[in-house]
Amino acid sequence: MRDQGFFSHTDPDGTDPGDRIAAAGYTWQAYGENIAQGQADANAVVTAWMNSPGHRANILNCGFTQIGIGIADGSGGPWWTQDFGTPS
Repeated sequence: MRDQGFFSHTDPDGTDPGDRIAAAGYTWQAYGENIAQGQADANAVVTAWMNSPGHRANILNCGFTQIGIGIADGSGGPWWTQDFGTPS
């Protein structure tokens, strides 16, 4: 997102989180994604996610058994990503 200058779960080319997760070599049965931009630290971004019903649902979903976390600095950032998964 940072490198391509967009902020969305869907890339400008139409690629969605499931596509990106699969392209990274993860074979998923289920996935979820939380993204955020601009919160200064991990506490601030987790607070924001926990105050958002959809993001909170991903964090509390016991069906997800694995997580990947990314942070990137840059203009308009930091950029935060949580990808949740259940392998198939």
